Amino acid sequence: MSTEQWATLSNNAVAAATVVFGLACIAHLIEWSITRQVSGADTSRAETVGAEIARPARQAVSAGQVGAFDGGQDAQSRRELAGEELGADEERVARFGRLGIALTVLAAACLLVGVVSRGFAAERAPWGNMYEFATLGLLVVVTIYLGLVRFMKAQWLGGIVTGFAVCMLGLAFLAYVPAGPLVPALDSYWLLLHVSAAATAGGAFTIGAGASIFYLLKAKAERETPEDQRTGYLWRLPSSTAIDRLAYRVHAFAFPVWTFAALIAGPIWAEHAWGRYWGWDPKEVWAFITWVVYAGYLHARATAGWRGKGAAIIALIGFATFLFDFIGVNLIASGQHTYSGL
Repeated sequence: MSTEQWATLSNNAVAAATVVFGLACIAHLIEWSITRQVSGADTSRAETVGAEIARPARQAVSAGQVGAFDGGQDAQSRRELAGEELGADEERVARFGRLGIALTVLAAACLLVGVVSRGFAAERAPWGNMYEFATLGLLVVVTIYLGLVRFMKAQWLGGIVTGFAVCMLGLAFLAYVPAGPLVPALDSYWLLLHVSAAATAGGAFTIGAGASIFYLLKAKAERETPEDQRTGYLWRLPSSTAIDRLAYRVHAFAFPVWTFAALIAGPIWAEHAWGRYWGWDPKEVWAFITWVVYAGYLHARATAGWRGKGAAIIALIGFATFLFDFIGVNLIASGQHTYSGL
């Protein structure tokens, strides 16, 4: 295939991924809306069943494995494990949930084709500008999400992840540039290390932000909602404690990766490209601000009085600084990074 054909394939695959992610988001939204019809008694009974299942499991596994049982399974999954028959509404919820996951897998496959074929079209690694970084970063987000679905039953994140995917791909199309060679300053293997690490950390930050949002909603509902009024999607999620644990684990993975990307590989690439390790370029400043905020998040998690709600808010502030570093700086600031979009 010629480079033009690879470029066409890439564009079509990314466009297809956008449509399929949109369908997956719609499936999850329908799942959420149907959940409002599930009775509180069913939800309460499911939570009881889940507790009975989780208790022997916690006795049988080490502390590091507990999250696989109480950190990801929703009420419906626990009832299915217990062999209980699902009602008509619950079966519809399950059907649309499975449809959302299946569409997400299909969209991820389309996006993978788009990213790989973009590399063949450009005859280089496909992360040399904002468009390419957005598609690559989103592929990382979805891969992490599907991994959590597989190993921690975190399908409850599906609506946020697929909605974010549609928005991110829409932004990527606005920043689209034709496939082509890198400018000389970007032609370095340190760029590959810098961008791949940043994309990995950014994907994990995105999942962590989604989990933090659900934690704040679930924790507030647990405090304020009477037992007889606990119906709807929130009450099919894991406990707020389990959601908080998942958010922490994802952020704890992302932070050292971001440290390598922003404070090690990035400065080494800058010295190779511009002859200096650090120049307080707007992109560098906001990357450092992001690092400081997430360092504050991890510190808050270890500090009494800042765990839970306080830490979740700091995590969301950190994600906002990451998005501004990726998007806002390129749109409103000038500097040595803006020509590349990285």
